[in-house]
Amino acid sequence: MSVTEMLPSFNAALNGTATVLLSAGYYCIRTGREKIHRACMVSALVVSAVFLFFYLLHKYLVKGVHTPFAGEGFWRGLYYTMLISHIVLAIAILPLILRTITLAIQGERVRHKAWARWTFPIWYYVSVTGVLVYFFLYQWF
Repeated sequence: MSVTEMLPSFNAALNGTATVLLSAGYYCIRTGREKIHRACMVSALVVSAVFLFFYLLHKYLVKGVHTPFAGEGFWRGLYYTMLISHIVLAIAILPLILRTITLAIQGERVRHKAWARWTFPIWYYVSVTGVLVYFFLYQWF
């Protein structure tokens, strides 16, 4: 199996890992475990950055050629709706993540929390739909 064939699975695993870390971070902050929350969220950021690197590497290696979706009917509509929302929100999430983390580092707890209320669900959605896009393209159809 070539690198270009392995990267989509690896990237899906990174997205799945980010989802688990985001979930754990959310749970920890809701239960007052701030240090563990911080570690989970920083880890989610690192995993997401590694994902972005390998995603761009994959696109470079395949010279931008995309994998066509093989599903039809309802599944096709669902897939493209999910894909378009995933792409738009994936572009938007990076500055939100960086701002939210910057506020945390600066100790701006109230502002961090206000930003996190928007950042977290978008980041989570992007992470989950990244895994779903992989399964729709490479596993289900």
